[in-house]
Amino acid sequence: MILSTRLFKNISAKLVLSVLLFLELPVQAQELNCQVRVLSPTIQGSDKRVFETLQTAIFEFMNNRKWTSDQYLTQERIDCSLQITINKRISSDEFEATLQLQSSRPVYKTSYNSIVLNHLDESFNFKYQEFQTIEFNSSTFTSNLSSMLAFYAYVIIGMDYNTYALNNGAPYFQLAQTVVNNAQNAPDKGWRAFESTKNRYWITENIFNPVFKPLNECMYKYHRQGLDNLTEEKDESRRVITESLESLKKIHRDKPGSLLLTMFFNAKADEIVNIYSQAYPEEKAKIVSMMSEIDPTHGSKYQQITGGK
Repeated sequence: MILSTRLFKNISAKLVLSVLLFLELPVQAQELNCQVRVLSPTIQGSDKRVFETLQTAIFEFMNNRKWTSDQYLTQERIDCSLQITINKRISSDEFEATLQLQSSRPVYKTSYNSIVLNHLDESFNFKYQEFQTIEFNSSTFTSNLSSMLAFYAYVIIGMDYNTYALNNGAPYFQLAQTVVNNAQNAPDKGWRAFESTKNRYWITENIFNPVFKPLNECMYKYHRQGLDNLTEEKDESRRVITESLESLKKIHRDKPGSLLLTMFFNAKADEIVNIYSQAYPEEKAKIVSMMSEIDPTHGSKYQQITGGK
């Protein structure tokens, strides 16, 4: 039996602890099950050992650090991955890279994992020396490397929690925003509003912007009330998912091309196609029309639902 602390986060901690003790389940502190790859396909030279130690250091930083006060079982850890592609070696200890991250959560009574977050950060410059330990301080900016990793750890956790209970991820988004605030005077790009409309500043800005409230609600309804019931109540679950997606129309009209909406559909487009591939013809036509409006970037994918190209 698995007792999800994410599902029961709003129950008193004392009650949860007593249940855990009663069940005699082992408790793990770590929240993330993070796979890490560091690639350097364009970097010349035979000595790339620094990238191997960097990969190990990032793996340990993400997986061994306690990010929340909640207790996790081994089975409950959030599956996620980071792929860092080194594009340029600026100096012996300074690198220019991109970061591709993805996280997923299991769907109830299935072996399927639903992608929750799928995002590419193209502004990832950092310093790292071989065998260096990555240090992070939540109250100040220590380095761009640790701030980037901590920021996305909190975003991954916040997004995951939002799929289990309404607005459950807010405390972790607040921590991510603190990382952004601490980095405002740092020389590195990606933290400030004026630099771009697609950077880390705008992720947390969007999350706390009232315009995006329907997306927070959609994350919960889509996953917990929709996907988690899909195997037992297909028609009703699809109706709930359709309703949750329909609520995003207003965001698209108020903030077309917004980063947070883009991130959501980058994670969900293929899944939406699969969910509605067995729907009734009227449902298919409705969802294709709706998704083509609110997510035109993936419009050709949605055409596959009705057999189009």
